[in-house]
Amino acid sequence: MNAPGRRRPTVKDVAERAGVAPMTVSYTFNHPARVAEATRARVRAAAAELGYRPDSTARALRSGRAKQLGVVVGEHLSYLFDDPQAAQFLAGIAEVCVSEDLGMVLIPTRGDASDVDRVLSAAVDCYVLWTTVADDPVLAAVAAGGRPAAIQGGPAHPGLVRIGPDDRAAATAVAAATPLAGATPVVISFPLDRRRSSGVLRGADLPVDLTDLEVVPFPVTGARLAGYRAALTEAGHDWGDVRIAVVERNQRELGADAGAALLETLEGSGPVVALAMSDELALGARSTLGRARRTVTITGWDGSREASASGVWSVAASLRDQGRACAQAALSAAPEGHDVPWTVVAPGDPRLRA
Repeated sequence: MNAPGRRRPTVKDVAERAGVAPMTVSYTFNHPARVAEATRARVRAAAAELGYRPDSTARALRSGRAKQLGVVVGEHLSYLFDDPQAAQFLAGIAEVCVSEDLGMVLIPTRGDASDVDRVLSAAVDCYVLWTTVADDPVLAAVAAGGRPAAIQGGPAHPGLVRIGPDDRAAATAVAAATPLAGATPVVISFPLDRRRSSGVLRGADLPVDLTDLEVVPFPVTGARLAGYRAALTEAGHDWGDVRIAVVERNQRELGADAGAALLETLEGSGPVVALAMSDELALGARSTLGRARRTVTITGWDGSREASASGVWSVAASLRDQGRACAQAALSAAPEGHDVPWTVVAPGDPRLRA
């Protein structure tokens, strides 16, 4: 390490110490295959003696590559580590970064005017975006910025590769797998808009076209609600009368609060089917809906082992695989996205025990 006030060693200093040309030093650190092994060892030894470290910023400017992948998130950064499925998504991205010798930069957005500058000024080669709202100005800015990008779950946007499951079809399937006949259905929903307003609504309070991004700008929320509605209508339920608890964020404690709020709206003593948009919300709701003196069936999303072991039906669509696919698509500048595989898993499914 250099002492305070001491001049930082340069490529020329290393070249003189190793007895080679400055270009050989540059090749040793930037294109090592072009330098003989013995020469590389001599250059690195000289660099270590002098305390020389390559300037990564200058290297990036010369090569035009930062060797960094940016992950744009519209949640608190702590959410990415607190939520088990968000952590799985990051793990999938990290696997690709490790294999491609890249760093990973987390870029938070706050829903204000500073978001675009913060995202575009990041020293990254490409982006992976976490699901956001359709009117997020970051989408258009990234698409027009020239660096390839993939988005998990949507919204679809020209210039961005979308990676995610068919949320509407999967929501229909998981709801239809439960005993809807004779039961009272309730829904625990992700936010409907950027304000993240919470509360208990009825189906009649929602727009007719749930996939219209102008009225339900979170595409995942709208698609899953549309899927639930299709299954409930097919089973003979009046969607307009279905209670829907909207939560601010995907957190287990908020699922518990939503379950308690829905419990207050229930009448009679018949069975209940609660359709939650994540396993975390389902597990939270289970802790409060389980207090009802009635049969309760709960669905979630993510196919977690904990949910399955707790008696929750779920949709398995690996977020780790989606993180990996997003990173690979961004790095390859793939022109088109794709739907990822999903399956409905019943409580205790043996595929989740390993």
